[in-house]
Amino acid sequence: MIHVVAIITAKPGQREKILEAFRSNIPAVRAEDGCIEYGPAVDAEGIGSFQTKFGSDTFVVIEKWRDPQALKAHAAAPHMAAYGAKVKEMIASRVIHVLSPAA
Repeated sequence: MIHVVAIITAKPGQREKILEAFRSNIPAVRAEDGCIEYGPAVDAEGIGSFQTKFGSDTFVVIEKWRDPQALKAHAAAPHMAAYGAKVKEMIASRVIHVLSPAA
C-alpha cells in the first residue's frame, strides 16, 4: 500500500474555492482502480495546545493507494488534469509526501 499526504496551501481567502473543486472531483478519484482512501482534512478545533495547526489557508489530502502503479495512474488521470487547471491560480504551494508503511 502507498500512503500520500498532500499539503495544499491556498492563496489568501481561496481555500474554500479550491475545496469546492476538490469535492466535485472526489467521486471520480474514488472510482479509480486502486483507490483505497481519498479525502480532504482541515485543522480540528478545540484540541488543545499540543496541536500544531496548518492554518486557515491550508488543507491536507489523505490518500491510500493499492500500489505505486495505481498512484501513477491517478496522477495521469484526465479528471486530475482538469482539476489542476481549475485550481492552479488559487494555489500558493503544494507539497506531496508519498510514503510506504513502516511496519
